[in-house]
This record gives sequence, C-alpha cells and structure tokens, in this order.
Amino acid sequence: MALHFTQDEYAARLASLTAKMREDKLDALLLFAQESMYWLTGYDTFGYCFFQTLVVKSDGSMVLLTRSADLRQARHTSNIERIQVWVDRVNADPTMDLKNLLSELDLLGARIGIEYDTHGMTGSIARLLDNQMASFGQIIDASMLVGRLRLIKSPAEIAHVEKAASLADDALDAALPLIGPGGDEAAILAAMQGAVFAGGGDYPANEFIIGSGADALLCRYKAGRRKLDAQDQLTLEWAGVSAHYHAAMMRTIVVGEVTNRHRELYSACRETIQAIEMVLRPGNTFGTVFDVHAKIMDERGLAKHRLNACGYSLGARFSPSWMEQQMFHAGNPQEILPNMSLFVHMIIMDSDSGTAMTLGQTYLTTDGAPRALSRYGLDVIDL
Repeated sequence: MALHFTQDEYAARLASLTAKMREDKLDALLLFAQESMYWLTGYDTFGYCFFQTLVVKSDGSMVLLTRSADLRQARHTSNIERIQVWVDRVNADPTMDLKNLLSELDLLGARIGIEYDTHGMTGSIARLLDNQMASFGQIIDASMLVGRLRLIKSPAEIAHVEKAASLADDALDAALPLIGPGGDEAAILAAMQGAVFAGGGDYPANEFIIGSGADALLCRYKAGRRKLDAQDQLTLEWAGVSAHYHAAMMRTIVVGEVTNRHRELYSACRETIQAIEMVLRPGNTFGTVFDVHAKIMDERGLAKHRLNACGYSLGARFSPSWMEQQMFHAGNPQEILPNMSLFVHMIIMDSDSGTAMTLGQTYLTTDGAPRALSRYGLDVIDL
C-alpha cells in the first residue's frame, strides 16, 4: 500500500473520530469529502467527482462504496479492507446501493451523520441521498466533524507542511530571475510549478494565481498569459505541496519604479501581518485575527480595498481548493490552538488607482508565538 503515514497514525485518527462520533451520538458517518477519506485511511483519488462514500461505524469498521475505476486505487493507496462497487448503468442511482449497504450494516433506524458541505457532494447527489434516507434513519449534518479534527496537525503531518513550505520557497526562487521587463507570465508559472515537482511535490488543490498589470488585482486564476512591461506589477499566490499538504505564499512584486501607492499599501500589509502575529496564539480566535486585520486597514482608509477574510487553515486538500473550512473572518469563534498550519494573507486591491499589493505566508502555531514557515520573511522583494 502507498501510505504516507504509519498504521499507528491512522489508528489514532480513527480512534479520535469514533470518540467524537460517540460523543455526538452518531451510529455511523458517511464521508463524502476526499480529504476526510485521505486523512482517515490514506485513500488518494480524484474519483470524488463521481459518487462515492466511506461509511464509518462508531465501532471503527469501515466500508467504501465507489466505482470500479477506483477499486484498485483504494486498494493500493488506503488501508480500507472492505470495498464495494456500485455499477455504472443507465439511470443509475448509487444512493440506492448505499441504502442497501447501510441496511446490511444493521443501520436501519440509526443516527447517521453526513458530510454535505464538500465538493464530493453535488446537489444532485444530496437530493437522491435525502430521498433514500428520508425514512431510513435520523440524518445529521456532520460536515464539520472531521474538518475540526484535522485542524490540529500531528508531528508527521507537520513534517509534510514544512516540506511544502520549503517547496513554496523553491518556487519563488525559480520565479524571481524571470520577473522583469519583458518577463513572460507563462515562463514564470512553469518555473514555479516545475520547482515544486522537481522537489518531489504534488499538484496544488487549486491553480497558482498569476496576474500582471490590471490582472494583478485579481484573486483568482484566469486563462491567458502576458509579458511584463517596463513598469508593471505582478501578483502571485502559490503553494508548495507535499503528500497533498499545502503551504501557501502570496506576493505582489513591482517591476520598474515603486510608486508611492505601492509603498503605502505594502506598509499597511506588513504592519497588519506583524500585528496578527501577536494574536495568532492560543487564547485567541480566528475572529480575533480578522478583527486586527479590519481595524488596521480601516484606520488607514483602506476599508473598500480590503477583503472580508484574511486567511484560513491549510492542510491536505483536494481540488478545487487548498483552503480548509475554517477562515479568518468576522465572528469566527474557532479557537487558535498549537500545531495548526494557518495561511495569513493581506490583499489590498485599489481599483481606483489600479494598484495591487499582497503579502502572505503560512505559519505553524505553537504554545506561544507562531512560527513563520517561509525563509523569505516579510521584506520587500528587490529585483
């Protein structure tokens, strides 16, 4: 089996999950999030674009219901012993196969948790599943259960996060010599992703973000490349990835003369991140982090140029996003605890002047001050 962690590690994860299930009085849990299955068993696939679910009972027994295309994938990459295949066919309803499986597992009338809030659960699947389960048992939305357990990273997971952070730095190393007048976004992007692959890393769960000129104000990947002008700005957001564990970074780099507005916005970004480092510690919440961000930005007159979130938890994630469920936004009560891997980003997009400025890196929380995982720090990147 191609497992990235020891059997003891997986056993500890299963024990923590079943303990939480018993605490929540769940007889079974239907996992639809691929990262939940990966965390619990090692199962590694993009087959979640079709119907599949991992049934976990409170006694720790598990059954994977999937398609024939993923049968060998599950056997090779996971420790799941029982795998059942539903058959592709015209008008197939795999939720009926699931209901029959749950009946076979003596779960009729049971209290069953379901991961609804995931890309592995489409609206169509949810409608079919709810129809099948309406009279079968008591259904509970358990979308956050595994996600909360995954927030705290084990020492073995932290090793992958640190490797991912090193790969993110390598990607920036590869990009910098290519950034300048006439520099090609295509070459920059290829160099960054190539550095991650060359270092033994993986594809990221979402595309690297690259944009120059007016596109530097965008926070998402878009198709189309351009070459840099003599006076330009380039926004990059990327991540190193190791065994699906991500460590993200974000920078806006000025080509040519640095304008006063760029300097002003960079100063706001740096001041805010440094203030956040003082509260990115146990005893505070994710909401506290956002409050610090909003206060400083708004005091500088940047309320309309900032975002309504300033980061999120990172970990092992699958397409279409490397973001975990917990974000730094207003009112989030999630406590900050040791051994969380958290991406803090400052994103200021001044559409009035056409000026972009971003600054972001991944931190590992501790019992005290957070540890920044990038060797680059927060200094301005001089070309």
